[in-house]
Amino acid sequence: MFLKFLCQYLQHLEITMFDYLFIIFLNREWFFLLSHEVLNPMYCLFEYAGKSNYCLQINPASTINPDHLSYFCFIGRFIAMALFHGKFIDTGFSLPFYKRMLNKKLTIKDLESIDTEFYNSLIWIRDNNIEECNLEMYFCVDMELLGKVTSHELKSGGSNLLVTEENKEEYIGLMAEWRFSRGVQEQTKAFLDGFNEVVPLQWLQYFDEKELEVMLCGMQEVDMADWQRNTVYRHYTRNSKQIMWFWQFIKEADNEVRMRLMQFVTGTCRLPLGGFAELMGSNGPQKFCVEKVGKETWLPRSHTCFNRLDLPPYKSYEQLKEKLLFAIEETEGFGQE
Repeated sequence: MFLKFLCQYLQHLEITMFDYLFIIFLNREWFFLLSHEVLNPMYCLFEYAGKSNYCLQINPASTINPDHLSYFCFIGRFIAMALFHGKFIDTGFSLPFYKRMLNKKLTIKDLESIDTEFYNSLIWIRDNNIEECNLEMYFCVDMELLGKVTSHELKSGGSNLLVTEENKEEYIGLMAEWRFSRGVQEQTKAFLDGFNEVVPLQWLQYFDEKELEVMLCGMQEVDMADWQRNTVYRHYTRNSKQIMWFWQFIKEADNEVRMRLMQFVTGTCRLPLGGFAELMGSNGPQKFCVEKVGKETWLPRSHTCFNRLDLPPYKSYEQLKEKLLFAIEETEGFGQE
């Protein structure tokens, strides 16, 4: 009831955005608390991106509420107001959702942060001969919504089109596209239309999805001692020179670079309330991990579902710093898995 009343009240006031500020005395706490309310998954408008991922995505079941599109439009306006006035929201969205806002192309790698199991199944199909495995799959997918299972064709006639080695790349692409949308195109459009009324979406073209997340959610101060205390190592020890250089790099970096590194490895700039000790991975609690992988000519790689950084055995601190900074800023397409 609160959400319905608030949306109706603000939407029917014929006043400017700046009048909103005067009437209800908007401040940082107001934005933070109201975002906590309107983005609450209890209202069935949004849902958590995964069992261990508390970023939000649009809930396909939002159609249970006949006014859901009006709500999404209102929330889009509200989020844009927060961004315009430099206020932070309580709960952030998934990185693929931010890419939608930026009109950036989504890739199969973006699936890993919201549905690791689905992502792994598509990677398995890509890397294996499905005909030798006698898998019988068609260009259609079943979806359960509010207890009802419905079948959706990925393309016209898909329910009769068998997936083969020749066409499986198309199948993987269509499956990834379906997983990102899952029937929430209208909700996404309503949100973006509302956002665009306050802040033109083209203004965001100069940012990437991680920068947009930081602008909306803010940068937490990273506790380096907590980070070190809750980091594990594979094929390195805490006394390995590369690990000592790694912590030297973090110590010398400013908070923005630290947050970008955390985004690179964990997929988000937000820490749980318990800090690094309560980081979650695809299979439950998963501490930040640095693993020795590759050659010194390689770039660092990350595995966001495991909170793991693959750090090659670099020969000098300067080399490690250069490679890490490049990987953090240029993750699109090759830096993350």
